[in-house]
Amino acid sequence: MRQFIVLGHDAPTAATFSLDDIAGGAGRLDVLCRCVNSAFFLSHAIRTDVRCRLVLADTFTIRFEGRELRRLNPDERSTAALVRNALEQRENAIGHMETETSPGVYLSRLGTEETFANAAEEGTVIELHEDGQPIRETEPPDDPVFVLSDHNDFTSAETELLENTATTRVRLGPERLHADHAITVVQNYLDTAGYTAY
Repeated sequence: MRQFIVLGHDAPTAATFSLDDIAGGAGRLDVLCRCVNSAFFLSHAIRTDVRCRLVLADTFTIRFEGRELRRLNPDERSTAALVRNALEQRENAIGHMETETSPGVYLSRLGTEETFANAAEEGTVIELHEDGQPIRETEPPDDPVFVLSDHNDFTSAETELLENTATTRVRLGPERLHADHAITVVQNYLDTAGYTAY
Protein backbone atom coordinates (compact mmCIF):
# COMPACT_ATOMS: atom_id res chain seq x y z
CA MET A 1 0.00 0.00 0.00
CA ARG A 2 1.11 3.55 -0.70
CA GLN A 3 0.64 6.10 2.03
CA PHE A 4 0.92 9.85 2.33
CA ILE A 5 0.97 11.93 5.49
CA VAL A 6 0.44 15.66 5.03
CA LEU A 7 1.04 18.00 7.96
CA GLY A 8 -1.43 20.88 7.99
CA HIS A 9 0.05 23.53 10.27
CA ASP A 10 -2.70 26.12 9.91
CA ALA A 11 -5.52 23.65 9.34
CA PRO A 12 -8.84 24.02 11.15
CA THR A 13 -9.64 21.77 14.10
CA ALA A 14 -13.30 22.75 14.30
CA ALA A 15 -16.06 22.66 11.71
CA THR A 16 -16.69 26.40 11.86
CA PHE A 17 -15.17 27.31 8.51
CA SER A 18 -17.07 28.18 5.34
CA LEU A 19 -16.72 26.02 2.28
CA ASP A 20 -16.60 29.27 0.33
CA ASP A 21 -13.36 30.33 2.03
CA ILE A 22 -11.16 27.25 2.33
CA ALA A 23 -8.10 29.14 1.09
CA GLY A 24 -8.33 31.83 3.78
CA GLY A 25 -10.69 31.37 6.69
CA ALA A 26 -9.95 27.63 6.82
CA GLY A 27 -6.20 27.98 7.22
CA ARG A 28 -5.25 26.96 3.66
CA LEU A 29 -7.37 23.85 3.79
CA ASP A 30 -7.34 24.11 0.00
CA VAL A 31 -3.73 22.86 0.01
CA LEU A 32 -4.66 19.77 2.02
CA CYS A 33 -7.68 19.07 -0.18
CA ARG A 34 -5.55 19.17 -3.31
CA CYS A 35 -3.17 16.71 -1.64
CA VAL A 36 -6.00 14.28 -0.96
CA ASN A 37 -7.18 14.54 -4.56
CA SER A 38 -3.65 13.99 -5.91
CA ALA A 39 -3.28 10.93 -3.69
CA PHE A 40 -6.40 9.21 -4.97
CA PHE A 41 -7.60 10.37 -8.35
CA LEU A 42 -6.87 8.81 -11.69
CA SER A 43 -8.78 9.65 -14.84
CA HIS A 44 -12.28 8.27 -14.14
CA ALA A 45 -11.06 6.16 -11.22
CA ILE A 46 -9.82 6.21 -7.63
CA ARG A 47 -6.64 4.51 -6.47
CA THR A 48 -7.72 1.82 -4.05
CA ASP A 49 -4.19 0.97 -2.85
CA VAL A 50 -3.65 4.37 -1.18
CA ARG A 51 -4.03 5.68 2.36
CA CYS A 52 -3.74 9.41 3.04
CA ARG A 53 -3.61 11.07 6.43
CA LEU A 54 -4.06 14.77 7.12
CA VAL A 55 -2.65 15.90 10.46
CA LEU A 56 -4.57 19.01 11.45
CA ALA A 57 -2.56 21.44 13.61
CA ASP A 58 -0.99 18.53 15.54
CA THR A 59 -4.41 17.88 17.10
CA PHE A 60 -6.52 15.64 14.87
CA THR A 61 -5.73 13.18 12.11
CA ILE A 62 -8.13 12.42 9.29
CA ARG A 63 -7.43 9.13 7.53
CA PHE A 64 -8.71 8.48 4.00
CA GLU A 65 -8.84 4.86 2.80
CA GLY A 66 -8.92 4.37 -0.97
CA ARG A 67 -10.64 0.96 -0.81
CA GLU A 68 -13.57 2.38 1.13
CA LEU A 69 -13.92 5.96 -0.08
CA ARG A 70 -17.28 7.24 -1.25
CA ARG A 71 -18.44 10.76 -2.11
CA LEU A 72 -14.92 11.97 -2.92
CA ASN A 73 -15.04 14.13 -6.01
CA PRO A 74 -12.16 15.82 -7.88
CA ASP A 75 -12.76 19.31 -6.55
CA GLU A 76 -11.45 21.01 -3.44
CA ARG A 77 -14.85 22.01 -2.12
CA SER A 78 -16.25 18.46 -1.88
CA THR A 79 -13.06 17.25 -0.22
CA ALA A 80 -13.27 20.16 2.23
CA ALA A 81 -16.86 19.11 2.93
CA LEU A 82 -15.62 15.64 3.95
CA VAL A 83 -13.08 17.27 6.28
CA ARG A 84 -15.72 19.55 7.77
CA ASN A 85 -18.10 16.62 8.21
CA ALA A 86 -15.35 14.75 10.05
CA LEU A 87 -14.70 17.69 12.36
CA GLU A 88 -18.42 18.03 13.07
CA GLN A 89 -18.13 14.59 14.69
CA ARG A 90 -14.95 15.29 16.65
CA GLU A 91 -16.70 14.68 19.98
CA ASN A 92 -17.01 11.04 18.89
CA ALA A 93 -13.24 10.69 18.61
CA ILE A 94 -12.36 9.66 22.15
CA GLY A 95 -8.72 9.28 23.08
CA HIS A 96 -6.82 7.63 20.26
CA MET A 97 -9.86 5.69 19.05
CA GLU A 98 -10.95 6.49 15.50
CA THR A 99 -14.48 7.26 14.45
CA GLU A 100 -15.69 6.71 10.90
CA THR A 101 -17.28 9.96 9.79
CA SER A 102 -18.22 8.90 6.25
CA PRO A 103 -17.33 5.86 4.13
CA GLY A 104 -13.54 5.60 4.04
CA VAL A 105 -12.94 8.69 6.20
CA TYR A 106 -11.81 8.33 9.83
CA LEU A 107 -11.12 10.94 12.50
CA SER A 108 -8.89 10.50 15.55
CA ARG A 109 -7.32 12.69 18.21
CA LEU A 110 -3.82 11.81 17.07
CA GLY A 111 -1.10 14.39 16.72
CA THR A 112 2.02 14.25 14.58
CA GLU A 113 4.11 12.00 16.84
CA GLU A 114 1.41 9.34 17.22
CA THR A 115 0.62 9.42 13.51
CA PHE A 116 4.28 8.94 12.62
CA ALA A 117 4.55 6.05 15.07
CA ASN A 118 1.53 4.32 13.54
CA ALA A 119 2.89 4.86 10.03
CA ALA A 120 6.25 3.37 10.98
CA GLU A 121 4.46 0.17 12.02
CA GLU A 122 2.67 0.00 8.67
CA GLY A 123 5.47 0.73 6.23
CA THR A 124 8.74 2.48 5.43
CA VAL A 125 8.58 6.18 6.31
CA ILE A 126 10.17 8.48 3.73
CA GLU A 127 10.53 12.22 4.20
CA LEU A 128 9.99 14.38 1.13
CA HIS A 129 12.45 17.25 1.38
CA GLU A 130 14.46 19.38 -1.04
CA ASP A 131 17.68 18.43 0.76
CA GLY A 132 17.19 14.69 0.28
CA GLN A 133 18.78 12.32 -2.17
CA PRO A 134 17.21 12.12 -5.67
CA ILE A 135 14.22 9.81 -5.65
CA ARG A 136 15.39 8.24 -8.92
CA GLU A 137 18.41 6.89 -7.08
CA THR A 138 16.31 5.09 -4.48
CA GLU A 139 14.61 1.74 -4.66
CA PRO A 140 10.96 2.11 -3.66
CA PRO A 141 10.01 -0.08 -0.68
CA ASP A 142 6.97 -2.32 -0.80
CA ASP A 143 4.91 -0.17 1.56
CA PRO A 144 6.18 3.42 1.34
CA VAL A 145 4.83 6.13 3.62
CA PHE A 146 5.72 9.57 2.26
CA VAL A 147 5.63 12.49 4.69
CA LEU A 148 5.34 16.05 3.47
CA SER A 149 4.32 19.44 4.75
CA ASP A 150 1.67 21.85 3.53
CA HIS A 151 2.77 25.31 2.35
CA ASN A 152 4.95 25.66 5.47
CA ASP A 153 8.32 24.07 6.20
CA PHE A 154 8.59 21.30 8.77
CA THR A 155 8.98 22.69 12.28
CA SER A 156 12.09 21.84 14.30
CA ALA A 157 10.05 19.39 16.38
CA GLU A 158 8.70 17.69 13.25
CA THR A 159 12.20 17.53 11.79
CA GLU A 160 13.44 15.82 14.94
CA LEU A 161 10.57 13.33 14.83
CA LEU A 162 11.33 12.55 11.21
CA GLU A 163 15.01 12.02 11.99
CA ASN A 164 13.91 9.32 14.43
CA THR A 165 11.18 7.83 12.22
CA ALA A 166 12.03 8.17 8.54
CA THR A 167 14.45 5.71 6.98
CA THR A 168 15.45 8.15 4.26
CA ARG A 169 14.93 11.68 2.93
CA VAL A 170 14.34 12.11 -0.79
CA ARG A 171 13.84 15.00 -3.19
CA LEU A 172 11.79 14.88 -6.36
CA GLY A 173 13.79 17.25 -8.50
CA PRO A 174 15.85 20.43 -8.61
CA GLU A 175 12.91 22.71 -7.83
CA ARG A 176 10.55 22.89 -4.86
CA LEU A 177 7.05 21.73 -5.73
CA HIS A 178 3.63 22.38 -4.30
CA ALA A 179 2.62 19.60 -1.94
CA ASP A 180 -0.11 18.24 -4.21
CA HIS A 181 2.21 18.28 -7.22
CA ALA A 182 4.81 16.41 -5.19
CA ILE A 183 2.28 13.66 -4.51
CA THR A 184 1.50 13.42 -8.24
CA VAL A 185 5.21 13.08 -9.04
CA VAL A 186 5.61 10.37 -6.38
CA GLN A 187 2.62 8.47 -7.76
CA ASN A 188 4.10 8.61 -11.25
CA TYR A 189 7.45 7.43 -9.92
CA LEU A 190 5.85 4.47 -8.16
CA ASP A 191 3.66 3.68 -11.18
CA THR A 192 6.66 3.53 -13.49
CA ALA A 193 9.33 2.11 -11.16
CA GLY A 194 10.60 -1.13 -12.58
CA TYR A 195 9.28 -0.43 -16.08
CA THR A 196 11.67 0.30 -18.93
CA ALA A 197 8.99 1.28 -21.46
CA TYR A 198 5.96 3.51 -21.25
